[in-house]
Amino acid sequence: MRHGIGYRKLNKTSEHRKALFKNMLNSLIKYEQIITTLPKAKELKPQIDKVITIGKKNILSNKKRLFSKLQNKKSVTKVFDELSKRYSSRKGGYCRVLKAGFRTGDDAPMAVIELVDRNPEAKKVDKPKKIAKKESEQKVDQKVASK
Repeated sequence: MRHGIGYRKLNKTSEHRKALFKNMLNSLIKYEQIITTLPKAKELKPQIDKVITIGKKNILSNKKRLFSKLQNKKSVTKVFDELSKRYSSRKGGYCRVLKAGFRTGDDAPMAVIELVDRNPEAKKVDKPKKIAKKESEQKVDQKVASK
């Protein structure tokens, strides 16, 4: 029986692991869905759940705690303004991990980690409006051509 199994070390130093999860948390908050390896996704799930739970109680000390963890002002404001209101009636389980096959290069198991009841428009945050319009026009053209 193995005692003291704390977390996955992912073959990284503690500083690298901490930076990795900080970046992944910020990306997950920003886009509400990211694709990563399965062990990283499984390790990220409890962390994002804790972040959203902290964000539900809108007090200054919680904002400072989240900012020290995320170090991104936009992510902290999104947690307190959008996500805490979206999940106010939920007692936990704010994200899900879906298996997504294997990576072609090294055959690593991949996963999609996403927030439950996510906003589909959040994935288009960084895309310029011109490119988004062109993509929507191409989709319309493809639908018309297929009919």
